[in-house]
Amino acid sequence: MTARVAGRLGSELLDGNKCSFLVWAPRASSVEISFSEPRDRKVSMQPAERGYFRAIVDDVAPGALYRYRLNGETERPDPASRSQPQGVHGPSQIVDDRYEWNVSNWRGLPLEKYVIYEVHVGTFTTEGTFDAIIPRLARLRELGITAMELMPVAQFPGDRNWGYDGVYPFAVQSSYGGPAALKRLVDECHRHEIAVVLDVVYNHLGPEGNYLAEFAPYFTDSYATPWGSAINFDQAGSDEVRHYFIENALQWIVDFRIDALRLDAVHAIVDLSARPFLGELRAVVHTKAAELGRDVQLILESNRNDSRMIRSDAAGGWGYDAVWNDDFHHSLHVLLTGEREGYYEDYSGVEDLAGCIRDGFLYAGRYSSFRQMSYGRSSKDIPAKRFVVFTQNHDQIGNRRLGDRLSQTLSVEQLKLAAGTVLLSPFIPMLFMGEEYAESAPFQYFVSHGDAELIEAVRRGRKEEFERFGWSEDAPDPQDESTFLESKLNWDLQKEGSHRALWDFYRELLRLRRELPPLARLDKESLKVTTLAHEKVLSVRRWATSGQVLIMLHFDGGWTDLALPVPSGRWRKLLDSSDTPPSDGGGPAHESFEARGEMQMSLGPWAFVLLVQEM
Repeated sequence: MTARVAGRLGSELLDGNKCSFLVWAPRASSVEISFSEPRDRKVSMQPAERGYFRAIVDDVAPGALYRYRLNGETERPDPASRSQPQGVHGPSQIVDDRYEWNVSNWRGLPLEKYVIYEVHVGTFTTEGTFDAIIPRLARLRELGITAMELMPVAQFPGDRNWGYDGVYPFAVQSSYGGPAALKRLVDECHRHEIAVVLDVVYNHLGPEGNYLAEFAPYFTDSYATPWGSAINFDQAGSDEVRHYFIENALQWIVDFRIDALRLDAVHAIVDLSARPFLGELRAVVHTKAAELGRDVQLILESNRNDSRMIRSDAAGGWGYDAVWNDDFHHSLHVLLTGEREGYYEDYSGVEDLAGCIRDGFLYAGRYSSFRQMSYGRSSKDIPAKRFVVFTQNHDQIGNRRLGDRLSQTLSVEQLKLAAGTVLLSPFIPMLFMGEEYAESAPFQYFVSHGDAELIEAVRRGRKEEFERFGWSEDAPDPQDESTFLESKLNWDLQKEGSHRALWDFYRELLRLRRELPPLARLDKESLKVTTLAHEKVLSVRRWATSGQVLIMLHFDGGWTDLALPVPSGRWRKLLDSSDTPPSDGGGPAHESFEARGEMQMSLGPWAFVLLVQEM
């Protein structure tokens, strides 16, 4: 375990109008605290072990602004700043961490209860703030959402960004409302029995406003990432770098009562040490959660399909709670859209999706023509609750040339089929904001950088990325404010026609998922997957001690008649996605029939049916 320096990184208010300061700055021979408000003054810090500097300063109040003055010359914000009200180049602000929580008995949710809803704070509402989300929570709870995932909220340049250009991991984005507003949102989520997942970025920091290298060796040139220099997790000075990011994770869990962290793109973390950072982070967070008596989940994003990430320590794994399953998304996307550009070239047919439902990862040592290599490890024995699945997320929409959602290219029947495939699967489902009512606004890539060269570099980078998919036309300008404004949700759509019908359909699927024991049980062992490749039909039978269900998914635009082997007994059709609206107690969707080892079925275009065996 990495040694810990005494004290909290950054600034911390103490009793008697005192404030402690702690900064790691081995590249400076001297460090002063330079206050600008409410009055100008400078206070020298004392050198401590391992290149740290510390000070306790009298007469400091919440809201005071300060920078660190390095070597009597350069002034920079605090690397562990809790607030940057004037942006990434401005002074840091002293924050009063005290907050009176209204919900004091919330302990979190077990992972198998998660139904995740991914949110970008800036585009979720017209206001684009934490406080503006709160009035929407009751509606999400009514839908069946149990966990809200916030895209990164660490301070980024300007006032519009996806969040992956954050440069102050401890500071809550000021344009969203800052730290107090985030606590209010978390408090209200818990009042509605909604867990909060926070997306954190430990694989890189953004370029604009990133001054950490002037303080210490936070980065290494030994490796590179798609976003620049790699974070130093295994070279000289890496103990303190690890300490910095682990303290950040603990801040979210302890101070903000976040229920889960989603770690962005961990495949871009290069760490060849004998005790990897990701293992240390997981151990510290899980230990702290046990001390607090709370359910705290750690979810990874990785493109390596390495099942060791979600295996236990005892099985030689990393011990993480869950991982996003891109194979599931890519297989389903190709079936729904027919797209085969870029990484989609590796996927085709219902057999691929069937493999994901059976095992988790599809690529488990299999050769990828897109990557021109074999990759992945088998996940057959990994519990279903370790996988997060989805039809859409910020990457799979926003990294398209126009940021177009499935609702802009697929029919309502295809959208229903997509929903049924995800929500009736044995995995943790995730929706992307607006998906549940077929939001028509795109979700585009947007930034508000202040550096002209950086803006042009972003534009070039996006163009090169699109060329790999064969998209040669111009894309919306990420720097143009209209690109951001066009991405805001239109909540009034939920009240209209097919949008309202789809919302109701999602709500019904989530109700069935909760209430039917075979669907509520997240278990790959209690299921059987059958494919009819010619008919493009996928059949999933799931069971529990109290019964079984059969889900038949049809990925084609015409009608098909088929005979499918099923256990003998009386079956009832509980839901047929081709019904408009779904039946609610009578009618054809609730017809019953006897099966004697085989079931005759007609499936409509892009339709699925859910049947339950009557006991």
